[in-house]
Amino acid sequence: MPIETAVWKLGSQLERLAPSALDKENTLEDCIAADPSIIDRDIMIIGRQVATPHGGVIDLLAIDSEGDLAVIELKRGKTPREAVAQSLDYASWVTTITYDQVAQTFAQYQSRYPGSATTAGLGKAFSGRFGATVPETVNTSHRLILVASELDASSERIVDYLTDNYGVPVNAVLFQHLSDGGCEYLMRTWLRDPMEIDYRVCRGPNETWNGRDYYVSLGEAGTRSWDDCVRYGFISAGGGRWYTQTLSTLNPEARVFVCMPKLGYVGVGVVERPACAVREFTVNVDGTDRPILDAPLKATQMGKDADNPDLREYLVGVRWIRCLQREQAIWEPGMFANQNSVCRLRNKFTLERLLERFDIED
Repeated sequence: MPIETAVWKLGSQLERLAPSALDKENTLEDCIAADPSIIDRDIMIIGRQVATPHGGVIDLLAIDSEGDLAVIELKRGKTPREAVAQSLDYASWVTTITYDQVAQTFAQYQSRYPGSATTAGLGKAFSGRFGATVPETVNTSHRLILVASELDASSERIVDYLTDNYGVPVNAVLFQHLSDGGCEYLMRTWLRDPMEIDYRVCRGPNETWNGRDYYVSLGEAGTRSWDDCVRYGFISAGGGRWYTQTLSTLNPEARVFVCMPKLGYVGVGVVERPACAVREFTVNVDGTDRPILDAPLKATQMGKDADNPDLREYLVGVRWIRCLQREQAIWEPGMFANQNSVCRLRNKFTLERLLERFDIED
């Protein structure tokens, strides 16, 4: 059952804002298409009202930074059984589509909704959105998201049953409408924790995420040095939102495996502090906490663009378990590598070899 969320207006006395139904549920589709981050910060819409060969029409189709697809279906006036069955039917087709079909779907989306997407092709749009190239293999997995303005008990039971007993990657999200003094708001509540759904479902051989381990790409530049990361306990990214936005997925207790491009894996640690701007990050120097920009650094330009929220460096605090020198970096043919600053580490071979090479008991 989703956790109830309530909103109160502060004034001479507390006034609870009562949710109301949207005039048109199509408004939800418009909102998600315009800003898919209200569903997930890591997706890009690639299709809207996508016709399937079986006569159905998918409300919204999205791709994430790892090349996996998401079917976003609005419940509208359907019964719970109809809504979930329809999503499952769409999923049976989505699992079969190739990269070329994904690209074609995106091109059709651009032509039908020119105000909703860039005019670039899929590759350039993907790079612009995620700061990385499209993975060599796309659509290795998918998920289903049922969107509703009201979520009934029957829908909850069906979603819970499919997830808990059969590992079906389905979740439901409730959007409630609030209004006050001419201002309108949307309030979002998930039925299940999206992260829990992601690692509990089956994603095929070597693709099941354990809910804890992340891959981190750390390229050295004037604004960042592996030596500083080891000394002060952090990882970082900067130079644009596309590079830094994935840092926000790292919550405390997440385990990170750090890979330096063209070298290999050099460290493993546990996140202790979430991402923050470089000016806000403090470190301990000779027993005293001070801003990292006031500490001795190998990266002499770490403060570059520190006042620019888009370009500045962002840091995540890490407690290191094992660290290696650059010349000791671990790399073997077949190991996972990705241009994203952060992504989930699902590759079984890579994880097993790293645990062995870093001498860590899982």
